Amino acid sequence: MPSKKRSAAKPPDGTVFFIDRSLGIEPLRGSLLEADVAVEIHDDHFKRDEEDHVWLAEVGSRKWVVLTKDQRLRYRPLEIAALRASGARVFVLVAGNLRGCEIAAVFVGALPAICRILHAHDGPFVARVAKSGKITLGS
Repeated sequence: MPSKKRSAAKPPDGTVFFIDRSLGIEPLRGSLLEADVAVEIHDDHFKRDEEDHVWLAEVGSRKWVVLTKDQRLRYRPLEIAALRASGARVFVLVAGNLRGCEIAAVFVGALPAICRILHAHDGPFVARVAKSGKITLGS
C-alpha cells in the first residue's frame, strides 16, 4: 500500500516561494514555475525601495519562503528582529557574480534539499545556498 506521507522532494502543501528583488524576476520565476512551485515577486507586493525589515516581516508572517542573495539580512539588527518575530524561512544564495540563468539553475537544483529542510524545520532560519547547491542551515 503506498504511503500517504508527502514526498520530501516536494514542498509542504501551500508553500509559496518569494523572490526578493535582489534576484530579479526572470528567469528564476519561470524556472520555479516549471518546477511546479508557487511563486510571488517582491515588486508585486511592495514598493521597489521598501525597507528589508518591512517586507521580511510581512513575507514571514504569510509563511512564504524567501529566496534572496542579500547576505546582509543575516547581520542587520532590524532584519534579524523581523526574521525572528515573523518566523521567516530564508534561503540566501552565497555565490557572487552569477547571471540570471545561473541563479535559476542553482535554486532549481537545490529545490529537493530546500524542500527537505522545509519539511524538517520550522522558521525562523536563514540557510545559505552555495553555487554547488549545497545548503548550510543556520538559525
